Amino acid sequence: MKVNILFAAKDFVRASLLIEMLSRQGYSVVTSNKGREAMSMLGEKTFDVLMVGQNLADEEGLVFLKGLRQKNKSLPVIAVLESPDSVLSHMPSTLNQDLVLPHGSAPKGQSQSQGITYKLAFFQLGADECLSYSQDLHESVARIRAVIRRTISTQSEEVLKMNEIELNMSSYTVKISGREIRVTAKEFDLLYVFLSSPNRVLSRPYLIERVWGYNYFGSPRTVDVHVRRLRSKMGKACKYVHTVPCVGYKMIPNSK
Repeated sequence: MKVNILFAAKDFVRASLLIEMLSRQGYSVVTSNKGREAMSMLGEKTFDVLMVGQNLADEEGLVFLKGLRQKNKSLPVIAVLESPDSVLSHMPSTLNQDLVLPHGSAPKGQSQSQGITYKLAFFQLGADECLSYSQDLHESVARIRAVIRRTISTQSEEVLKMNEIELNMSSYTVKISGREIRVTAKEFDLLYVFLSSPNRVLSRPYLIERVWGYNYFGSPRTVDVHVRRLRSKMGKACKYVHTVPCVGYKMIPNSK
């Protein structure tokens, strides 16, 4: 499956090398510099991971993360910070009740933000990992991959079954009526999406996003080519994959 990442930050000058390295390793990275826009994108499309900066153009990263966690508690979040170990310069009023100082409340005469670092604050608000721009790029990518690996392993069943079709996520194999069939990586990913969404109409743009990623700009008709090849390998089981005219495809388990 193509892993789709949304990166929300004020600017991406310092992040350009990280984004380039992720893209080279096969990840699809979409960027947004505004919290409102990023939240809208999360509501409209399916992303596997959110990366968020210390600040966005229209709000602070901490405020954005709090708003996200009120709506979505399961999306993996990776904070990418300019100064993770620096103490918060001020405490946003909306976060007064959400952040806890390491040693209790702030001393008399000091603001609540004193004593809590950006890294600790992001973790307390629900980040799964915190990275620094000064960190080695290879280590940053390794940490991102670790978060994705943990997420996929907990969200995906090792074996997906539907009637005589069996898809094994760990061995990357497909069996139909107990017989293994050879499929390409894209065909495997297509079948995974179909099996994960029975009785749901899947449009060509949606399949492009899930299998090829948001950065794919080719023709949506490439989906038809791959589905046709997949069907040809499925034998009688191809009857479950239905074409929805002018829209896309639908996997119907009880087809006869």
